[in-house]
This record gives sequence, structure tokens and C-alpha cells, in this order.
Amino acid sequence: MRERRDTAGRVPGEGLRAAGVTVRFGQVTAVDGAGLTAPPGAVTGLLGPDGAGKTTLCDVLCGLRRPMDGSVLLDGADLLGRSPGEVARRGLARTFQQPSRPRGRSARRTVRDTVQAVAQQEVARREIAGRDRLDRRRRRSAALALTGETADTLLTRLGIAGFADRRADAVPAEVARLAELASALAARPRALVLDEPSAGLGEAASRALEVLLRDLAAEGLAIVLVERDLERVLGVCDTVHVLAHGRVVACGPPAEVRYDHFVQSACVP
Repeated sequence: MRERRDTAGRVPGEGLRAAGVTVRFGQVTAVDGAGLTAPPGAVTGLLGPDGAGKTTLCDVLCGLRRPMDGSVLLDGADLLGRSPGEVARRGLARTFQQPSRPRGRSARRTVRDTVQAVAQQEVARREIAGRDRLDRRRRRSAALALTGETADTLLTRLGIAGFADRRADAVPAEVARLAELASALAARPRALVLDEPSAGLGEAASRALEVLLRDLAAEGLAIVLVERDLERVLGVCDTVHVLAHGRVVACGPPAEVRYDHFVQSACVP
């Protein structure tokens, strides 16, 4: 596995780490002391059948839900109690099972404009080095001028450049899913949580996505890939965590975990 390293040969950052996460809805325990470790430079799978607690755990990771107990750290910084916007600003991006369609004025944006807007937000909040305030302002303006190119590069990389000028609310579901991923990448995250990103994709698009995820991991990104089907993660994940009834019941390389009795019965079609 290739990893982006600094001059001392270390992989920068500690990645995304969650431990002891517990979420209850009334008398129902949706997540029961679960956790995972998603290091930089790797694709980490979160596997389990419907109702296992995968999406609820993702909601905790991304600040959409606060657990009763547990910890979530990104590169050693505590994310619990922070808003989803603050979690995103600290470097964690997410896609959802059902990509949200733009509404209001945002609905009139093209796919390119939607991705570019995220890239602009990232530049606006980024720390810019410079000799003085004027120099930093010039550098930021130059970076903002390149966000259109950033959007086009991402859309090309995801194979949907042909839809760049289409309204974001009027593209096929498969394109909307990939456009959501392009927007997530435009934020330049350090960790990326993908909730069943291949759902609804054709065979060719699914295979292309697997290659992309391996490439992104090789560039140093920490990736959490959520899936129900073990076969979908065998060729892409370095490690998988298997959830059942909110608990992690198996963890390890996919080729080993696939022989676990529960995994065989619940996660292999």
C-alpha cells in the first residue's frame, strides 16, 4: 500500500479514530460501544446488514448526532460536540446513502458551479502564507481564481465532466452521487466517509470508483467506506470493521474477515 509521507518518512496525521460510541433511541441501542480506526493512506471498511448501526455511527463521526458515550478524534483533535460545519472545517467530509438534491437558488447551479462553490469555501477558510496582509490577499485571490479549474479536474476524474454544465438538480441519480463525491473532495478533506457510494452505480462506474478510492488513499486520505455487501469491499479495503446490532463483531483484512461465521451469513450475498 502506497502512502504519502513527509520528509522523515512518516504518514502525516493520525487519521480518524472512534472508540466506545454508544447511541440510544429511547429503549433501543442503535450503536453499542462501537469504534473504528481509519488511518491516512488506507481504505477502511464499515460493513454490516441493514439496521446494524452503520449510518448512525457515521452521523456521530460527522457531527450530525451526539452519542451518549464515546470519543471521535481526527488527527488527535476531539470532534465530539462540534457542529457538522465545524467538523467539515476540521477536515472530515461525507457523502450520504441518498445524495441531497440542491434546493432554492442552489438548485439553479450547474454541476460545475456546485463543486466550485465548495472549492471556494475551502480557499476562503484556508490559512494562506504570505509576507504581509496584502500579499496574503493576492495569494488568496489567485487561489480563488483556480477553483473553476479544480472543479473541472474533479469532474473529469470522476468521469462526469460531460454533465458539468447541466443543472445539478436535473442530472441522473448516478451522476448526482458522483457529483456529491466531487464536492466532498473539493473541500480537500483529510478524512472521507462514504455511505454506500456505489449504490445505484453500474458495473463500470463501480469499478472506476474502486480504482479512484485506492488512488485517493495512496495520496494520503483516510477513507471510511460503508457497505452492506462484503464482495463490494474485497478489492478496495485494507481493513474492515463489521457491525451487528450496533457492535463491532469482527475486524481485520477483508480476506480474513470473510470467513467469520456472522459475516458469511449476513454480508455475503
